[in-house]
Amino acid sequence: MSATVSTLWYVDAPDPVAVLREFSPDRDAARALLSRLFPEFQVDPGARVPLADAGGTGEDDGAEQFRVGSYPGVTVVSSPRFALRHPSELPTMWLRTPAAERTCLLASDPAGAWGSFAVWECGRLRRGFGANTVEFFEDQGIPFVWERPFWAGEHPLRWPPNVPPPPESLPFHPRKLVEEAHGAWLGFRYVGRRDDELDPRNIDTWSFTLRTPVPQISVPAPKTSWWRRLAAH
Repeated sequence: MSATVSTLWYVDAPDPVAVLREFSPDRDAARALLSRLFPEFQVDPGARVPLADAGGTGEDDGAEQFRVGSYPGVTVVSSPRFALRHPSELPTMWLRTPAAERTCLLASDPAGAWGSFAVWECGRLRRGFGANTVEFFEDQGIPFVWERPFWAGEHPLRWPPNVPPPPESLPFHPRKLVEEAHGAWLGFRYVGRRDDELDPRNIDTWSFTLRTPVPQISVPAPKTSWWRRLAAH
């Protein structure tokens, strides 16, 4: 499992995967969203990028980068801002603009061996989860039905030979649970994709860079000398 993921999804469509299969992302709508979220910044559009390649989004020469895919009834924003071990701590600004029927945060960090997800329904947190292989960061709300096999021990962690698992270790790898959340909520997985599922390499986003606007320096108009004013009369 090697996909680095830190995305926020706004879902109003009843079948988001059908939307992602059928439509192309709207660059102008994506740019307008970032402009509403960050009115103090200049939003510069870039290239079209597959969602599967958006995990490295970060800063370029001090300017923050985002990947945004704006589809009818489905919008995804990719940014390191969403790599939250406690996903319920997502700033409320992200729940208000835009206001969606369902907002999903999904994060997966291969290097740290941790994963997290959360879902808000009409702006209210329903479920929040974050953990590494031996420690819970957050576990709020009632688990979904699709989580049950993981908690029941049907997807056990595999430890190296001759390495006894810590007694407090989870009964599953948290990043696998994040992949299951992708499949349940959005109809695709980065790792362990089923044959009938959408390939994230076929989900496109637009790249954007946020820059601080260069202040405009006003130059005063040259004063007209007294004899020129006199000649004008």
